[in-house]
Amino acid sequence: MGEFSILVVDDEEDFVNTLVHRLRKRGWASEGVLTGGAAITRVAAGDFPVILLDMRLPDMDGGQVLQEIKKIRPASRVLILTGHASASEGEEGLKNGAFDYLLKPVEFETLLEKLEAAKDCGP
Repeated sequence: MGEFSILVVDDEEDFVNTLVHRLRKRGWASEGVLTGGAAITRVAAGDFPVILLDMRLPDMDGGQVLQEIKKIRPASRVLILTGHASASEGEEGLKNGAFDYLLKPVEFETLLEKLEAAKDCGP
């Protein structure tokens, strides 16, 4: 895996595929998974300095996934993606160790800015 890799965790397959494709076109190593369980498995198996995590997943609550990720890889910067104008979920994520949060739908350029900030603050 490259020096800086991003894991995209979201249950919307089209969103994940499109985002991973666009990140790769920008030269960012990235991959995507569709469930919380898959995210935990990938984080345990590989080093992802930045993780984009949707709070509403089919198998687990995003907050639980965040807690597991922080146990496995405390240095990973997790950006919460939350829809339905649910800033409270994002704020709760910040209390539990998330780096920042974004409300869906998010503009790609805004997302890139947050990813750059997460990358720049890492080890």
